[in-house]
Amino acid sequence: MTDNYRLSTNFFAIIVAGGSGSRMQTDVPKQFLLLNGKPILQHTIERFLAVPLPIQVILVLPARDQFIWQTLCDQHNFHPAIQTVNGGATRFQSVRNGLNSIQEEAGLVAVHDGVRPFISSEIIQNSFETAARTGSAVTCVLVKDSVRVVGADGVSQAVDRNRYRLVQTPQTFQLDLFRQAFQSEEQPFFTDCASVIEFAGFPITLIDGSYENIKITTPDDLR
Repeated sequence: MTDNYRLSTNFFAIIVAGGSGSRMQTDVPKQFLLLNGKPILQHTIERFLAVPLPIQVILVLPARDQFIWQTLCDQHNFHPAIQTVNGGATRFQSVRNGLNSIQEEAGLVAVHDGVRPFISSEIIQNSFETAARTGSAVTCVLVKDSVRVVGADGVSQAVDRNRYRLVQTPQTFQLDLFRQAFQSEEQPFFTDCASVIEFAGFPITLIDGSYENIKITTPDDLR
C-alpha cells in the first residue's frame, strides 16, 4: 500500500467473540481463557492493533459477557481504544451488528474470530491490500490430509484434496460491497462472511493463511 492509500482509506476490523465454553469443557467462555497470562481475546485484539495501519477495531460481544470482559481488562491493565457492540443470536447477526456500527460510507472491513490469536500482521495487511484490489480477501490454507466425500448411502469416495481449501479468518471486504451483501435475509447455510458475499452474487478471492492461525475451540487447541 502506498502512503496515500493508507491516508485515504478507512480500515475496520470486526472481531466476533460470541463463543461459549461447551467444547472447551469449561464454564468460562473460551475467548476469556488465559493464554500465556492474558485472555485469548486480548492476544487477538493486540495483533490487529499492532498492524501499521489505522485500523478501527470493533469488538462484538454478547451483552451478558461484557462485564466479564471489562473485569478482565481491568485485571490485565488492557484498555484499548476500541468500540464494543452487542452480539446477536447468530454469527450473521453479530457481524451485522458490528457492520451497522460503522458510520463511514467507504473503506475496508475485516472480520476475524476472537479465538484466533495467532494471526500475523502480514496476513492482515495482505487481506486489506487484496480486498482493496478485488473486493474481497478470504484467508485459507491447503488441505494436508487425504479427503473423502461420504454420500447419503454411507458410501465414501476419494476426492482431489488440491481442489479444496480450509477457510480461516480474517475475511476482508470493501465496505460498500459488504453492506449490500448483509442486506440479504439470513440463510441456514451462512457459515461465514464469504458465504454471505457469495450468496449476494459477489466473487470471492482467496489468499494464503497459515497453519498456525488456528481457532481455539477444544482443550487440545489450547495446549
